[in-house]
Amino acid sequence: MFRFATPWMFALLAIIPAVLYLRFKRRRPPAVRFPATGALRRLPVTWRVRLAGLPVWLRAAALVLLVIALARPQRGTERIVDVSRGVAIEMVVDRSSSMSAEFRYRGRRLNRLEVALRVFEDFVRGAGDLKGRPSDLIGLITFARYADTICPLTLDHDTLIGFLPTVRLVDRESEDGTAIGDAVALAAARLRTAEEVLARQTGRRKDYEIKSKVIILLTDGQNNAGKRTVQQAAELAASWGIKIYAIGIGGEGAATIRTPFGTYTVPVGEGVDEATLRTLAETTGGIYRVAEDAEALRAVYEEIDKLEKTEIESTRFVDYREMFPPFAMAALLLLGLEIVVGGTVLRRAP
Repeated sequence: MFRFATPWMFALLAIIPAVLYLRFKRRRPPAVRFPATGALRRLPVTWRVRLAGLPVWLRAAALVLLVIALARPQRGTERIVDVSRGVAIEMVVDRSSSMSAEFRYRGRRLNRLEVALRVFEDFVRGAGDLKGRPSDLIGLITFARYADTICPLTLDHDTLIGFLPTVRLVDRESEDGTAIGDAVALAAARLRTAEEVLARQTGRRKDYEIKSKVIILLTDGQNNAGKRTVQQAAELAASWGIKIYAIGIGGEGAATIRTPFGTYTVPVGEGVDEATLRTLAETTGGIYRVAEDAEALRAVYEEIDKLEKTEIESTRFVDYREMFPPFAMAALLLLGLEIVVGGTVLRRAP
């Protein structure tokens, strides 16, 4: 953006034509009189004669540049400051052995955990109807028999997404299980200190506020491990003002498994404990949904995306930089050049 801070200075340009007019009209009478000038017209015209008026035009150009400098040209850079009211989100994903059941996802067959992580990535980055969560604090917790923090709450979503390939199904029987209560309690504890995390990551910015705190729980089983019950975890989250959106993935205790000998339907546990998950969500003011396939899972995320909106208010302002120095310097150079050439090579006799 370009502007002149004092454009009324351009009124001075009207003086320059008047000065030129007076300069060329009021000529001095010839210093040497000749009876006839015919012979002089036949003399060759030298470059000095051709450039005799150059000093005047140099002065006129210098005056024009000085007027432009006085008008103070400025170039502005528009800046946008985003004032956000974001959401702190802990994603809690079941990685027990029952999550090995397969879903069809974009023409491929992937296990439930892989599908859950890919839809979660779309939820964070944005894809299709999912707009992304660029202004939200997001963390990732996984659980089987034990709950683990994979990525703490962060605004650096590239780092968060970088952790997703490290999440695997449990491969030891001693670690298998479904500790929903412990996982939810851990997520609630992480969210309780979200303001402190935000202060560290933003240098204690005052223009960002945590609007709400949310746990997105995704599991295909029932709580059968851990120290805390689901109800205890729900009450803990509710006491800290944290909502839980519970997703029962699969919905049944059987799933399709591919083997080298064919495709079979096999039991994968007792299935989702819908009553418990619904109570968990309702206790904290959240919702419970069942996702029996990848499309339904994506639809649940789209619903959560609409329920938990981030508010961003953009403040625009323009930072101007002065541009008059080059014009002033050019004017001084032209005046200096006029003095030099007018007093040397283009000097005129009185």
